[in-house]
Amino acid sequence: MRKCLRNSFRRLAVARAAQVLGLTAGWCCALTPGFATGEANGNSSAAPLTLAGAQQLAFTRNADWRVAQTQVEGALAQLKAAREFPNPTLGLSTGKINTDGRSNATALGNGLLDRSYDSVVSLSQLFELGGKRRLRRASADAGVHAAEALRDDARRLLLQSVVQTYVAALTAREQVAILTQSAVSLRREADIAGHRLTAGDISASDQAQIEIAADQLELNADAARATAKTAVVALETLLGEPHPDGTTALADPLDQLAQTSALDAEAPPGVRPDVVAAEAAVTRAEADLRFQKRVNVPDVTVSVEFERQPPDQPNTAGLALSVPFPLWNHNTGGILGARAALDQAEAQLDKARVQAAADVAAARIAFREATDRARRFHETLRPKSARIAQTVTFAYEKGGSSLLELLAAQRDDNDIRLGTVQAEADTASTAAALAAALGHLATTAAAPSQP
Repeated sequence: MRKCLRNSFRRLAVARAAQVLGLTAGWCCALTPGFATGEANGNSSAAPLTLAGAQQLAFTRNADWRVAQTQVEGALAQLKAAREFPNPTLGLSTGKINTDGRSNATALGNGLLDRSYDSVVSLSQLFELGGKRRLRRASADAGVHAAEALRDDARRLLLQSVVQTYVAALTAREQVAILTQSAVSLRREADIAGHRLTAGDISASDQAQIEIAADQLELNADAARATAKTAVVALETLLGEPHPDGTTALADPLDQLAQTSALDAEAPPGVRPDVVAAEAAVTRAEADLRFQKRVNVPDVTVSVEFERQPPDQPNTAGLALSVPFPLWNHNTGGILGARAALDQAEAQLDKARVQAAADVAAARIAFREATDRARRFHETLRPKSARIAQTVTFAYEKGGSSLLELLAAQRDDNDIRLGTVQAEADTASTAAALAAALGHLATTAAAPSQP
């Protein structure tokens, strides 16, 4: 009798397995509509988004990137203004106009140019001395270099953020698939347990435990599904999507990104744009300090005058020079402020260099650990866990293992599969962080060319 029941369970298991394949495919399509259909932002015809495509979108629509570009344009405008020569000043004046009713007519007549008005036309030009204009241009030029370096640093950080956010969304999607598949599998075992209960092989409490475990996995899958959609919303926000809704389909598989993240952890650091920006800030502060010291050098204003005062001095010309007399103000405050700004810029440069070295060290440690963990999961833990789960499941269906053994094997296999996904995600994410710390990530994706 028991043998006949076991044969019946075997036939039932085969039928349920075929049913599960259909259920699993249905679950995978139902995880998030955008993932299954390629729907992106309400457009069902949109192609799934690759990582390279996400990076290009970021360079087109990300707000921080656009701000960095406009800062370069502002610095170029300041440089152009610093190169301009000051405009001359035109002066017109008329004096000695009688206000007591007497006429200003002269022997030459009473025409406007013949009256005894004292009319002066002057043209004045300021000439900066002491190299102030040259120092102002040097400061503006350093400002342009700093803005360009900050733009390059924004590119570096944006690429890193896009990679890590994309990987986070893929990780959440994979976790949904694992939990959903486990829930379906355990629900199948719960159905089989119902038949075994009828046959008297297990107790009602055993069936209740497996049903509770299946329900819990389904709830965990629902929570993971919401987390996955939130992760896609974060990616859409980073890419400047006007109406992020979490429906963007992602094309690149997580395991492929982890495999293509091969990076030499001992590669020498490149030139970090944030350090370059700090160096340019020091150069600008030095030029500003020299400029403030030269402010005490008086500037000369040269004036050419033409004067007309009929009848005695109908037409005369004059030349004038004027300079400020530094009697009270010696620009001490400006010099002290510029010196403080230089000290601050030098401190920021030291901080940037230390931070760059710390970023490299920390990223190397995290990358080595993630790659080693992913390798161990793939080579050892994952195959062993899969074999154990299959063996215990088969034995349980044949009555050769207990419910506790089945639940423990399912739980352990879920943990190993989720750990494998997390290790792959950490490998890809830490690879991006290491490349950014080394200053190499800015060249992995083309950004729009700058004018």
